[in-house]
Amino acid sequence: MRLSFPASAGLLAAALLAGCAPMNTTANVPPLAGTAWNGVALPGGDPAAGATPTLRFDKDRVSGSDGCNRFAASYTAAGGTLAIATATAVSTQMACPPAVMKQADAFMAALGAARSYRVDGGRLHLLGADGSLRATLAAQSQALAGTRWRATAVNNGKGAVVSLVAGSTVTMAFGADGRASGTAGCNRYTAGYAQDGAQLRLQAPATTRMACPEEGLMAQEQAFLQALQTVTAARVEGNRLELRTASGALAVSLQREGGD
Repeated sequence: MRLSFPASAGLLAAALLAGCAPMNTTANVPPLAGTAWNGVALPGGDPAAGATPTLRFDKDRVSGSDGCNRFAASYTAAGGTLAIATATAVSTQMACPPAVMKQADAFMAALGAARSYRVDGGRLHLLGADGSLRATLAAQSQALAGTRWRATAVNNGKGAVVSLVAGSTVTMAFGADGRASGTAGCNRYTAGYAQDGAQLRLQAPATTRMACPEEGLMAQEQAFLQALQTVTAARVEGNRLELRTASGALAVSLQREGGD
């Protein structure tokens, strides 16, 4: 006997089979290159106050802070798989409080154990070989409008990035109106700016005309104002802002005001 079924039954069966098919998760594994993240959930709990780990993925290098020291390592990522070569990472060697050092060790161990990743709702989840969650990080905004910074180092125009003159303060605030302003150490300045993703351009600054007698202050101010005009890119990582030239050289390094 030949059985026949209405067409609607066939459609229902097809729908049920489709529902059992594996879901396409491509949307959850976007490329990592060019992204930056801040740790929000780490092995052992939330990040210690003032010691948030960070990650920034470039083409084939990942860099950031473990909450205490800066580090950089090579990595590979494809189709949701991830391997970070923490065994050959380079790092600064600062000593931090025991709780922060413990967190730093746990974070680096989590990076080394990561074998895959997914991105959901602006969160990066690092997963171990068994699929267990090793760390969760939140996307780092690169938008500068409405942010305020203080400089920590300036390119002196002679091929070196130097710390500020002791006791001096250089600041930078990015207004929502497309104007950046602050103190260059002696004089106030203002300059138009335009940001497009990682690209940043600053117009020649206009300044007040005071003369300051402190040794080195005027030379530092001139170097800072000239460095601003060489900037073509900005990268925010945690509470750090780096302004860089077209060649990738560091023009100005800044720390978020009120940040750790």
